[in-house]
Amino acid sequence: MVNLSMKEKMLLQDEKSHEELCIEKYNRYSQKACDAELKNLFTTLAQNEQQHLNSINQMLNGTVPSVGQGQQNQGQSGMQNQSTNQSPIQNMNSATSQLTQNDINNDKILCQDSLSTEKYISSTYNTSIFEFRDKNMRQVLNHIQKEEQEHGEQIYNYMSQHGMYN
Repeated sequence: MVNLSMKEKMLLQDEKSHEELCIEKYNRYSQKACDAELKNLFTTLAQNEQQHLNSINQMLNGTVPSVGQGQQNQGQSGMQNQSTNQSPIQNMNSATSQLTQNDINNDKILCQDSLSTEKYISSTYNTSIFEFRDKNMRQVLNHIQKEEQEHGEQIYNYMSQHGMYN
């Protein structure tokens, strides 16, 4: 059991509200996205953010959660070629050809907002990591931050593969 300082509790409360926002955003964005691949990405990210929220809640209770290795890998493998034997370009062309320009613009806005959110949240974890006394708590925060960065990378990769990132 870790005794948290007032500052540590406040930082965790902030992270908790950020994770709750991400879960809400990704669930909504999964419904709003036009491309099936993007819907799946947002659904996976919402699930990952729920794991982060669970960890933050454990920390708020003074418990150091165990961080599972490879949680993020499931999301990344799902982002690879969903159609077998097709290159990313063929995959993109067959999926994108069914989308209107308005659909693509809609998805681009969702991605841009999500990427901005991930950048911001990663930076808040960076600050929190430096404020915690307990090494194990810092390691958990560091693990979550790394996963937030991976979320940003997944969004960036989607945008790049679909011509949305200049």
